[in-house]
Amino acid sequence: MGDKYPKLKVAAVNAAPVFLDREASTEKACQFIREAGANGAKVIAFPEGFIPAHPVWFHFHPGTDNVASRLSLQLLKNSVIIPEKEPAGGPEIAALCQAAKDAGTYVIMGLCEKESLYSGTMYNSQVFISPEGRYMGKHQKIMPTVGERFVHKVGSADTFGAFQTEYGPISGLMCSENFNPLAIFALASEGTMIHAMAWPNHRPINARQPLVENISISAQGFARMTKAYVIASAGSVDERMIKMLEPNERQEQFLRNPANSGGSVIVAPDASIVAGPMGNEEGLLYADVDLENCLKTKLHLDFAGHYNRPDIFQLHINRQTPRLYVQEGNPWGFGADAGCGADNGDSGEGDCSCDDEPGAGGRGKS
Repeated sequence: MGDKYPKLKVAAVNAAPVFLDREASTEKACQFIREAGANGAKVIAFPEGFIPAHPVWFHFHPGTDNVASRLSLQLLKNSVIIPEKEPAGGPEIAALCQAAKDAGTYVIMGLCEKESLYSGTMYNSQVFISPEGRYMGKHQKIMPTVGERFVHKVGSADTFGAFQTEYGPISGLMCSENFNPLAIFALASEGTMIHAMAWPNHRPINARQPLVENISISAQGFARMTKAYVIASAGSVDERMIKMLEPNERQEQFLRNPANSGGSVIVAPDASIVAGPMGNEEGLLYADVDLENCLKTKLHLDFAGHYNRPDIFQLHINRQTPRLYVQEGNPWGFGADAGCGADNGDSGEGDCSCDDEPGAGGRGKS
């Protein structure tokens, strides 16, 4: 009989968050998850920074002016703390996990992550959740793009890679990461079968290429190189966002032009578009996918296998977790859980029990 490969329905969310409102954006996301599950989707992908927003104000305001500073503070206050280990904890992740369980679908959620309640450090992240409602892990954007650098830190190396599922490896990247050739090759080497591209609400006002066109080209390019199905999910623009961004007349015209936002699309391994692209309208985009097609296309061009030269080209990835603050001995017991998250009831001396193997957090596990 030989190997069999699954057929399934996937979905892309094309929508705006409830701008800079963490709780309302989470509730809106859960509604989309349950709707997609009710319609049979087994994998659902969300736009970049859907909870609570993507920092698009840097397209319109200087990074430290009053408007940008005020909106950046709201982003920090409404960002999500992601647990390092199970159980998930935290109301937002817990709500998303419950919605995924109710829907019986994998969820790849774009959100703004912060390190802790008392930290000013944020990451541009994707959270992966299983159909059983289990937090699988996260991917932090490798390198923030343009204005994102005002608020986002570079991602940690141990959050890069594909997650193992019953549908094969599933991966995700955000915006410009999706045309990073080394990242693409690394995910191809991990055998990704379904890839979630997360995109913001719009591109810079002077960009030559509209977002919808940029997304389609990027999704088709990624699919052609990796031989994976690509679910590209884009944000849209609504009245709340326009009002809170305080644009000038030219900027408001740009935001109200439906050609400049949205653009979710689903692409097959042969680079053909199988659903979309959408415009600025809110909704779910669906496609039925046959993962056997990933293997059909790899028979001819497997860039991570027979159609490459390992004696010439090699890619090495460092997945060690960088640590800025490490305690070595703590005789006074101050901050016993700082730096590693361990709480073993002693003075903090000895081995730290929270050091996982590189690549932990759901990768390589079913």
